[in-house]
Amino acid sequence: MKTQFLTNTGYGVVLLLSSLTITPTYAVSKDRLFHLDYQKRTISGTVSDNSGVLIGAIVQVKGTDVATTTDSSGKYSLNASSGDILVISYIGYKTKEIVITASLTYNINLLQDEDVLSEVVINAGYYSVKDREKTGSIARVTAKDIELQPVINPLQAIQGRMAGVNITQNTGVPGGGFDIQIRGRNSLRDYRNSNLNANAPLYVIDGVVIPTSNLKTSSLARTILPYNETNVLNSINPSDIESIEILKDADATAIYGSRGANGVVLITTKKNKSDKLSFSLSSSTSFSKVASKMKLLNTEQFNKMRDQAFINDGITTFPSDALDINGTWDRNRYTDWQKELIGGTAKSQNIQLGVSAGSETTHFSASANYNDQTTVFPTDKGYKRNTFLINVNHNSKDGRFQLNSSTNYSLQKNNLIATDLTPQALTLSPNAPSLYHVDGSLNWGFVGDTNPISSMQETYENNNNNLVLNLDLSYELLKNMYLKLNAGYNKSNTEEQRLTPHTIHNPAKGYTSEQSKVENTIRDNKSYILEPQLNYVFNLDKFSINTLVGITYQESNTGALHLTGSNFQTNDFLSNISAAKTTIINQSANLQYKYVALFGRLNINYNSKYLLNLTARRDGSSRFGDNNKFGNFAAIGAAWVFSKENFLKDSSWFSFGKVRVSYGTSGNDNIGDYQYLDTYTLNPNNYNEITGLTPSRLHNPNFSWEKTKKLETAIEIALFNDRLQFELAYYRNRSSNQLVGIPLPATTGFASIQDNLPATIENKGWEFSLNTENINSKEFSWRTSFNISFPKNTLVSFPNLEASTYADQFIIGKSTNIKKSYNFEGIDPLTGQYIFTDYNNDGSITPGFDRQNIQEIKTQYHGGLQNTLSYKNFSLDFLFQFVKQTNYNFNYDITVPGSIYNQPIEVLNSWSPTNPNSQYGYFSSGHDSAMLNSINLFKSSNMAIGDASYIRLKNVSISYILNKLPQSKLDSVRFYFQGQNLWTITNYYGLDPEYVLTRYLPPLKTYAFGVQLTF
Repeated sequence: MKTQFLTNTGYGVVLLLSSLTITPTYAVSKDRLFHLDYQKRTISGTVSDNSGVLIGAIVQVKGTDVATTTDSSGKYSLNASSGDILVISYIGYKTKEIVITASLTYNINLLQDEDVLSEVVINAGYYSVKDREKTGSIARVTAKDIELQPVINPLQAIQGRMAGVNITQNTGVPGGGFDIQIRGRNSLRDYRNSNLNANAPLYVIDGVVIPTSNLKTSSLARTILPYNETNVLNSINPSDIESIEILKDADATAIYGSRGANGVVLITTKKNKSDKLSFSLSSSTSFSKVASKMKLLNTEQFNKMRDQAFINDGITTFPSDALDINGTWDRNRYTDWQKELIGGTAKSQNIQLGVSAGSETTHFSASANYNDQTTVFPTDKGYKRNTFLINVNHNSKDGRFQLNSSTNYSLQKNNLIATDLTPQALTLSPNAPSLYHVDGSLNWGFVGDTNPISSMQETYENNNNNLVLNLDLSYELLKNMYLKLNAGYNKSNTEEQRLTPHTIHNPAKGYTSEQSKVENTIRDNKSYILEPQLNYVFNLDKFSINTLVGITYQESNTGALHLTGSNFQTNDFLSNISAAKTTIINQSANLQYKYVALFGRLNINYNSKYLLNLTARRDGSSRFGDNNKFGNFAAIGAAWVFSKENFLKDSSWFSFGKVRVSYGTSGNDNIGDYQYLDTYTLNPNNYNEITGLTPSRLHNPNFSWEKTKKLETAIEIALFNDRLQFELAYYRNRSSNQLVGIPLPATTGFASIQDNLPATIENKGWEFSLNTENINSKEFSWRTSFNISFPKNTLVSFPNLEASTYADQFIIGKSTNIKKSYNFEGIDPLTGQYIFTDYNNDGSITPGFDRQNIQEIKTQYHGGLQNTLSYKNFSLDFLFQFVKQTNYNFNYDITVPGSIYNQPIEVLNSWSPTNPNSQYGYFSSGHDSAMLNSINLFKSSNMAIGDASYIRLKNVSISYILNKLPQSKLDSVRFYFQGQNLWTITNYYGLDPEYVLTRYLPPLKTYAFGVQLTF
């Protein structure tokens, strides 16, 4: 901030990645210090638009160098005299001038300018581009939308907000992972047939590429987190994010070469733009619960089912395991096990402190965040995260040198029970006994002499610290020629521990601490990246040619250790594996990944009307053998802004129109390290005290990159001064050269060899997005955003598929996620047995011949509808997410209706002589072998897959802002309420339609209340 009356202290900041040196500077030139006008007064106010405050707006006294910028609350203050003219400007808005009178407060509302909206700049990774001049497909969500949601991971904040991006939350347990599909699945390798997900996108945080080795986890979390998966973005505080850009088509991703096939997720953290010293403090508390419960049988219904089951089975002498009917249990007891085991309230506390300041040339911001969240299980265990962010931006006075630096550090501690209790909550008998005896000890009188919560004594702990450092330097060597360096460092350390005390077993077994076990894993990854670049911009009349050439070198080193200890003297020593009498080293490994690339870009712009963008990259990866270590990737994108043609240039209603097309290739090297080499594994069984080696992988120097060819065409239209904007895109991606394990005959001694399959996967579809400004008045505004995507995934080619071992997994012409199922014809009205189609008419139902009903687990369309309304200082924002899909339902995990396990109320529609046309067969206690076989067939039939579509009120945010309070030093106070997953409309037969694996806790419904102070 500059003034004439007061000399403000600024900050000169020198940052070498993580060290700060602060020295005072002066924002007022010395020759002006002696021309003080003591009649000047301090004036202040807020700069906003119709949807909220504007951060970084420039407020200047016309004709002078007295100027300032608005802070994070849209506030400004400076010194001026009566008669002076204030000039207020902001990119994308019409500049406004007001005359200073006797008032001390001037609140300014700026209107959007359709002529300068094209100046909005988006991040494309290695370069920035004006939104209306981009030739590729880049989706963007900014802090305005991210901050509206009470979420831990930023991926939750963009669900339903981007066309072509389908995100599924794996679990309602904090610290879990996410399945993100950017225009579908390009690889045959996922968690179903591999220990890594080859369809994961590339994550880039402030210019630092996160290596894929950081996306892997061990198997210790197998029973609490689906696919043992966490997510690297759990380490990022959503409130620290300025924007998330997702690169989708070839024009946008080809510059990332072999790592861009599945799309690129760019995370940009917040940078300070204001000179003013400003502090912010926010605190919120949230409460989360399971969004809905399944309708299960109550005690009366359950008892009737059980009685009928034994009658149907002809059993009059009840077996010892029929605890509910042989007198062991109180038959009339009732417990709602969903309420008991997963019906708790997960509480979360979130506190954030931020500070920012700056001078004419240097700005910095820092923030610290603390988050603590429990679970819905009956335990006080939970997830804790601390994050710290420092951003420094410096420009030399002549503008030739720029330095941008960010330091992002997080500490995560996830202390959980080791086993998800959701399956027990859905299957325990409603008249099962109490979990505890009167004296507080566990009651082991459940089926199998067990206790459903004894597993809670087995714990899983994940401690992770993650550091992301970035330094971005730029120097203008000659006019419009810039030498740049992007340097980054990422260090991630993860320590996992799974403690299994003997007390999870019934004491009647006589186990001691000698049967207790502990598993420890340590994974330490260090990665650095260096990217020198040369950028030259050549302008000639209406032509602008922008060139970029650069080199990437990245090296990642990972150390992995997996230990198992057992036979302890006492459980008090269980957390210390060195106290184990028996220790096994399951894995001790050091992995190295090296990556080098040469990349370039040529962008030709004629009068912002005709646009051509060429990108290319040559990659080298240590993951491939000498014969195919390098790969080439390139793309071309072109756009025609036809609204600038003479026949539309002066149109009063047609604001903007553009047609764009792109084609190119990108690749995938997410195969793991050393897959092409002969490798050996230490044999744990010694012979005569000699340790042997076992061959574990065959040499194959010929396998090479997966390649994806991407084609896209799109049209962008804006009408009525940009009050109505829409985009329609068609894309087709074809991925070939699939990297998989080729099965080998058992006689070779190896299960498979890593190689390329000549299979081709096609992902194509349509995407549509619409943004409207419905009302825009001085005090009230209403905006709407809508997007919908129609993806289609198809295996279009697989030579000799029927003769391969993949014949059971894939079918040409179908999705890559299919299930060959038995065809359920109905219930035999005479016998009550399940009837399935006998395709080969051999009189029996067998998997080799009769699983002919092909079910595709797929998404037909998905999208979201968002509305933002504001009235004076009030704002309301809500988002509906919708998904049309098929997935596994409750029948996939069903037990025999009539057995001792509880069932959904749908099983009441079972066969009886009076109900021959039923949904389910006759009740059986579980001792009828014919019914047991039928149920197993039923679970593998087409009835186990069904509609999992839903419409969900994904997010609601209500806030009120109090502007500067006269009796305090507060610039603003913001009160807010936020809700997540509040309401769901679905016909899904199960607990919740959003999941990746059944039998795990679904995403939770959350209510949050908070306050934010700025001063």
